[in-house]
Amino acid sequence: MMKTMLRPHAPLLTFCRSLAALGLTLLAAGALAAIPIQRWVQPSGATVHLVESHGIPMVDVQIDFDAGGRRDTAVQAGLASVTAMMLSRGVRAAGGDAALDENALSEAWADLGASFSAYASSDRMGFSLRSLAYPDLLARAAQLASRQIGQPSFAQDVWLRERARMGAALREANTKPATVAARAFQAAVYGTHPYGFEVTEETLARIEVADMRQRHAALLAPCRARASVVGALDRAQADALVATLLSRLAATACAALPPVPEVAPLTRAEERIIPFASAQAHVLIGQPGYRRADPDFFALTVGNYILGGGGFVSRLTAEVREKRGLSYSVYSYFAPGLHAGAFTLGLQTRPDQAAQAVQVARDVLTRFVSEGPTPAELQAARDNLVGGFALRIDSNRKLLDQVASIAWNGLPLDYLDTWTREVEKVTVQDIRAAFARKLMPQRMVTVVVGGKP
Repeated sequence: MMKTMLRPHAPLLTFCRSLAALGLTLLAAGALAAIPIQRWVQPSGATVHLVESHGIPMVDVQIDFDAGGRRDTAVQAGLASVTAMMLSRGVRAAGGDAALDENALSEAWADLGASFSAYASSDRMGFSLRSLAYPDLLARAAQLASRQIGQPSFAQDVWLRERARMGAALREANTKPATVAARAFQAAVYGTHPYGFEVTEETLARIEVADMRQRHAALLAPCRARASVVGALDRAQADALVATLLSRLAATACAALPPVPEVAPLTRAEERIIPFASAQAHVLIGQPGYRRADPDFFALTVGNYILGGGGFVSRLTAEVREKRGLSYSVYSYFAPGLHAGAFTLGLQTRPDQAAQAVQVARDVLTRFVSEGPTPAELQAARDNLVGGFALRIDSNRKLLDQVASIAWNGLPLDYLDTWTREVEKVTVQDIRAAFARKLMPQRMVTVVVGGKP
């Protein structure tokens, strides 16, 4: 994710820090109160989700499009990411506005004391704007952001420079065992699905600015936008702000995008042992997990907290670290998206202990899938998750992340209000059944990077 994060003027910076501290206190105090989310569709077809938060004069906006890595091809892996990056590298002249290169953009954002970023993930390409809510500042920030969203320059010389820089970064990353392990793991888990495409110097060499322009024109249209707004605006003001941000995109008819196939389940176990001269062996074990829309979401969330997502209170930590001293850290997590994101169990250990650590981790996982948690483990997990819920929404930025997830995944508008109740409803039987449906320890991928050939 490439960002344009700029320094506000000193008085604004001091003011924003004070407001942020106040907002943290106010949000934490009211975190368990109802969070009213308004939703509507603009005439352009853009969907808007709004949470009014008038305690501080700040506005945070996120606008997402179905233009992420899942829309890439294997031969041009990375197109979504580099397109997002180049959206922050300059805007073209249009409608009487002069062109701005990346330096001029930086100065313009610094003058406003605001920040803007463009990013791409496996599913989304999007934009984030943060500004003071004062009408004169916000209007200028919205106009500048609209130019970056709708009128990027995609300059050839800038792309050639960035491509060379990215190539050097890839070569450096390939010298690290964690990178080697992650790439081998993704390729084995996802197969030919776009989630597993690897960005290489070769795929970057096949990407031209014409490809970025085509991706931008084809997938970034107002009717495809999902906008989330949190801050000191009412509905009419938020509606006008989003309309301004999208105003320089072409208003085209939105036909359905081509479907992306689902991640194929694994049919057998696979083990990849990759020699690497490193002090620690990097171990990853896993398989395709589940889609974010899956009804087992809460059972899997609570269950994984017990298995390996709860840090030092997880079962994997107890068995692998505390009882046997095989690893300082061991973890597990699900990464659900529009498709089945990976379930990953990871650890680092001495190369001579790797086989033992893998066996212990597999045994813990197999037993958990078969038996589920104990009642005591479940109660402790529910208490921790419910008790920590306020920290998920204790700033405008965190709240925006939650609202954007609701917008992107089509979750109910009362999702945040019911989250703790859903966690508290999860039973041992729910977890055992959900894990049995989703995980197949006997068919997982195991990647070990480290040790002598």
